[in-house]
Amino acid sequence: MPVFELVAAIVLGVGVIVLAPLCLRQRRVIRRLREAADSLSSARNETEAVVHERERIYRDLHDDIGGRLLTLAHGDHDPAVSALARDVLHDLRAVVSSTQSAEGTLLEILAQIHDEMEQRLETMGVTLIWQQAPNVPDPQLPEADALHLYRIAREAISNSVRHAHASRIRIRVSATGPLLLMDFTDDGEGIPQERIGKGRGTSNMRKRAEELHGDIDWNPGTEGGTKVVLRVPIPPSEGSSAAPPQAMIRS
Repeated sequence: MPVFELVAAIVLGVGVIVLAPLCLRQRRVIRRLREAADSLSSARNETEAVVHERERIYRDLHDDIGGRLLTLAHGDHDPAVSALARDVLHDLRAVVSSTQSAEGTLLEILAQIHDEMEQRLETMGVTLIWQQAPNVPDPQLPEADALHLYRIAREAISNSVRHAHASRIRIRVSATGPLLLMDFTDDGEGIPQERIGKGRGTSNMRKRAEELHGDIDWNPGTEGGTKVVLRVPIPPSEGSSAAPPQAMIRS
């Protein structure tokens, strides 16, 4: 065998020996990538199925329970029962609508909260005073954070109307450094200090504030009722070098 053919055969043999494991490894990688893609597709399908089922349940709740509440709200019933039914019906509609979508910037979410609170309180004959400082920034809010803000605001309003029997509620929104401040002050009966944080509603509000890396307090109101003060870190705007929310927690 000529030397050239011998060298070529040796090179080919070495190439096969070297490349064979690489090809096998490549095939394994491709197979694992396909398996991962199939798993991801399956997980996505399951997630979509859960979302669709959740929306169906909310629609059914709204149509069934909502219809009954509507009958109570506008039927020939005791005025207190009708008022409570309207309040619960509004809560149900708010939960359904916000669970389906709660995305946007901070100012957009605050505007939605304002509109919802205004409509809700108007139906109950309660005056809303909304005071928002011009220095509030407008970063994008994660959906979970938006929902927490929504639900804290709803629970604060519900407590003022249902339990404190307020006729006037003031909501102030401002920014102090890295913190968003929201306070809800009513002219109702107030909450005894020994009961603060003991009920499910106030306990949930505190947990939601913690999820936002902030805190919440209940104090005697300047208008005779209760003042609820929420302090949460403002997410940094896009391109900002601000510290992450965890670094902004108040001590």
